[in-house]
Amino acid sequence: MESRKETFHRYNQFNQLLRAILIGLLTGLVVSTFRLIIQSFLQFVKISFAYFHTHPWGLVLWGIGSIILALILGWLAQHHPNIKGSGIPQVEGQLTNQFDEKWWPVLWRKFIGGIFAIGSGLYLGREGPSIQLGATIGQGIEETAKVGHLNRQVGIASGAAAGLSAAFNAPIAATIFILEEVYHNFSPVIWLATFVSALCSNMVSMQFFGLRPVLNVPYNYMLPNRLYWHLIVLGIMLGILGRLYQVVILHLGSWTAKIPHLHPIVYPVIPFLLVMPIAWYFPLTLGGGNELISSLRSLPFSLSLFVGLFILRFVFSMVSYGSQLPGGIFLPILTLGAILGAVYCALMVRLGLMPIRYLPNFIIYAMAGYFACISKAPFTAILLITEMVGSLAHLMPLALVAVVAYLVVDALHGEPVYTAMFNAFIGNNPQQRKHKEDVTMSLTIYAGAQLDGCKVKDYNWPADSIVMVVCRGEEKIIPNGQTKLQAGDTLILRVNSVTTRQVYHEVTRAAHYAQG
Repeated sequence: MESRKETFHRYNQFNQLLRAILIGLLTGLVVSTFRLIIQSFLQFVKISFAYFHTHPWGLVLWGIGSIILALILGWLAQHHPNIKGSGIPQVEGQLTNQFDEKWWPVLWRKFIGGIFAIGSGLYLGREGPSIQLGATIGQGIEETAKVGHLNRQVGIASGAAAGLSAAFNAPIAATIFILEEVYHNFSPVIWLATFVSALCSNMVSMQFFGLRPVLNVPYNYMLPNRLYWHLIVLGIMLGILGRLYQVVILHLGSWTAKIPHLHPIVYPVIPFLLVMPIAWYFPLTLGGGNELISSLRSLPFSLSLFVGLFILRFVFSMVSYGSQLPGGIFLPILTLGAILGAVYCALMVRLGLMPIRYLPNFIIYAMAGYFACISKAPFTAILLITEMVGSLAHLMPLALVAVVAYLVVDALHGEPVYTAMFNAFIGNNPQQRKHKEDVTMSLTIYAGAQLDGCKVKDYNWPADSIVMVVCRGEEKIIPNGQTKLQAGDTLILRVNSVTTRQVYHEVTRAAHYAQG
């Protein structure tokens, strides 16, 4: 009997991996096409405005077209709110059973809306939409295969990781980000399927864009030990400005709602008109910012120029995201970090405290530090920048800057920006269920948490919830009251849909944090 169970388990795992490969390949194809069209659209915008310098009458037609396109996109986003923003809160809501959506309507609308919003030059990133696109593909494949709720969740996580992997060519960081920041689950079956999808997606993306790192920032010198004190100062600066970013981005919704006599459908008209003078004077800054990051080291070395770029990118990033169009903040955060690295280096050079040759180094360090403190995911930030830059040489300084910036934001009571966005999103989109029904959710127990070492009978489980399975490595345990839970266990719970959110938060606290 035990042999049959093992055979059945291996068969299910094998099928899950086959579906993970399919999810990765399809997501890689879709997201690479999405990324390629956006790049082509941005290039068209730059060429058009170069033409307008000698034929300014074309600006009138461009302005009229921009208003029409902005209103269409505004209508699309307001009538289909699941495609708004980056899409990461929606994916997290699905993976924690607090939100759900149909995959196909979101897939095609997010694809088209993201192309026109990001490709038009707004300061929005492709990475969040890529994550949601991948998640919808994973959901679609799992639902078509009719393999059950838990496998559906694994498929959504696999697709999300594959989407980020194709967007950044960073499969390891993509897997860690989805499992750590979005799914909060490190079950062996889940991480293996997710990583396989990310690898397959990256393979497809490499066929489109080659082996060149996404953020090509060449450097010629390693930072000497005697200058490591700069990393601490840089981390403190990034932490303070990262907290500022969190405060502003999380209050955008309430601030824009206070604009009198302006319907949300009209919000996109503002950034679409403002992007025109930016495209006229600063075409290098258009889009998410990866081209700007790669070009920073070749720009005139000027403190005032770098400060001006930071102000421009910060303000217009907020205006762009406040329009509620499909587009993320992932790459814009990295771009702001890179500029802050240039600002810090230029300031230190002016003060005679650093040679100019370390500019590329500080661009790289600050990207990791700024993302680490805003997302409060330093490990993901270090891996992400390492993969995107294509070098392991910066691990130690990256880690130092990322940890210092993280600690500063933590001391300032900042919370992970994606978690805060998720809470706001769920608060604005409560599940509307007419009938009670059971749903399945999974949670992983962290070391030192209340449930670590606790017997099932000794924890006061929320009403309408029951622990169905305890996954411990490759073993699946049907628990009873005497079953002792351990760190690393993944709990499969059956809960009532009406109380899903309450149960999730209660059990998460017990699974992740010590009592009291």
